[in-house]
Order: sequence, then structure tokens, then C-alpha cells
Amino acid sequence: MVQLNQSVGTEFTRILSVGAARGSISVTNDDIIGPINSSDEWIRQRTGIIERKRATADVRAADLATEAAREAIQRAGLTGADIDAVLISTISNAVQTPSMASLVADRVGATPAAAYDISAACAGYAYGVAQADSFIRSGLATHVLVIGAEKLSDFIDPTDRTISFLLGDGAGAVVVGPSDHAGISQTVWGSDGSKWDAVGMNAPLTDFRDGKSEWPTMRQDGQTVFRWAVWEMAKVAQKAMKDAGVTAEDLAAFIPHQANMRIVDEFAKQLKLPNSVAIARDIETTGNTSAASIPLAMHRLLEEQPELSGGLALQIGFGAGLVYGAQVVELP
Repeated sequence: MVQLNQSVGTEFTRILSVGAARGSISVTNDDIIGPINSSDEWIRQRTGIIERKRATADVRAADLATEAAREAIQRAGLTGADIDAVLISTISNAVQTPSMASLVADRVGATPAAAYDISAACAGYAYGVAQADSFIRSGLATHVLVIGAEKLSDFIDPTDRTISFLLGDGAGAVVVGPSDHAGISQTVWGSDGSKWDAVGMNAPLTDFRDGKSEWPTMRQDGQTVFRWAVWEMAKVAQKAMKDAGVTAEDLAAFIPHQANMRIVDEFAKQLKLPNSVAIARDIETTGNTSAASIPLAMHRLLEEQPELSGGLALQIGFGAGLVYGAQVVELP
């Protein structure tokens, strides 16, 4: 029998760099409370958000992704030609097909890198890191660009009180590459489709086409999502630490999906994080950016506290599907 050749990669990987892009418009609570008959105080108490960043009408999610990707590639000391695969997690690509990833790969000079989109909502970035890690260790790639990119303002109903006032626009990107030591732990990931309709679009695009509904926008069952996130995702985070062989005391940072400040704070209590652990709270001024929120929060943490570089961070994404993914990573 003829033996097939099989590629062999490196034993370890790590995140080499991170880049970010946020919408250029700062939307305050006072700007949006009228249509939802609310108040600045109500939004701050329930979500922790003071303002959210949104993009102008002429900017698409792919534009934000490109900006973040260029920064990440430059900070890694690489060029686009060094990138072997581009993975973009998004739920807000302007078209159903082709992928945002193939466009961004061309824009940053990564052609002919493999390129595809991931539809895993707020867990998509963690899914992308898991895939990048496996690609490099298997020999399928040497450097992988992982991006979370969203323009959620395209899917907002200004009168919706369930989720729309949370949402922002932005993109975060990382370059994952080979390492001489373990910089990305085994990923804990999964899904619970029994709660498929707890958060997502309020109508299919075909209903809009057929005149049966208005333009589809985001909705959620807030209590269902909150309970699931706080209780079930704390268990996932704990398992990710256990599988990585670390404890809360070993962490330099905790970077959860920026869904809601109450969820972030409850996570910290559930995980018994010591005061020495920096907790990402980017949602306060960026809003909930779904797949982009973890890399955006990482970028901000490292800008504000550069001494965290090289430390360990627990990151966890969770959202529509319902889907989740978590891993411990070494901060770039």
C-alpha cells in the first residue's frame, strides 16, 4: 500500500499579537433611551454600559476587520504573506456569501491563504482560536489570523428593550503562531440547541423578502440567557482552568465575552477570582460586540496594563445557539 505524506506541525502555539478597531461614533445612553422609554440609570444598573461604539453608515464589518487585522499582523512582526489561514467569526457580514474572510485576506495581502467565516456568535472568537491552535499543531498552517468582527447596528430595532441598547460595532484580531511552550490550553466548547431561540434574529430574511416582516433585528429572552450564562458558563470556565492545569491564583486576567457587566461581575464571584486578577470590562464604553468582544477587551486591557503581557488569561465566549467556548491563553 502506498503511504500518504502527512504534515507535522509544532507542539505548542500562542497568541503573538492583537489588533482592534471600534466604531467611530460614541452613542450614549441618553441618545437611545427615548424609544425604549428608559433612563441612563436603568441601563447602567442592568448592563454597566455608559456608551457604546457604533460605525457610520458607510463602514461595514469587513472594514473594521481589515483595520484590526492590519494592526495584529504588524504587531506580530509579520506581513500578510506570512498568514496561512484567515478565520473570521461574524454574524453581521453584509452578504450571505462570499465570506468576509476571503475579502479581508485579499485586503491584507494574505492570498492565497485559506479563508472562511465562522457563525458561532459570541463564542466564535474562542472557536477560531481553538481551530488556529489545532491547524498549527497539525502542520496545516504556521500563522493563523483569527478575527471577530461585527456591525450589529445594522440589526438594531431602536424600540427593542431586550438587547438592542446593548449592541456596538467593532473588530478584534489576533495572530496565532508557533511557540516553544504552551500558550493556548485545550479548549472547552459545546452547544445547547434546546435554547436555540433564546437569542437571535426575530424573523428569517425570507420573511422580509416576502413582505411578511420588517427588516429582521436582534432579540433575546434576557432572563434565560442571564441564568444560563451565570450558572452554566461558570462551570465551563472552571473546567477550562482545570483542563489547563491552573487555578484562579495563576491568572493575570479574566476576559469573558462582554455581554453584560452584571454577568461579568457574577462570573468573578462564581470563580472566586483574587483581587490580583485583572477583569476585562470593555463593555462599559464599547458595548456588546458579540464575536469581537473578547479580542477587543484583550486589546484594551493590554493598552491600559501592559505589564499583563506574558501572563495567563482565562477567556470565555458564549451566546446565540446557544454555544460556548473557553480556553486559557498566554497574553501577547
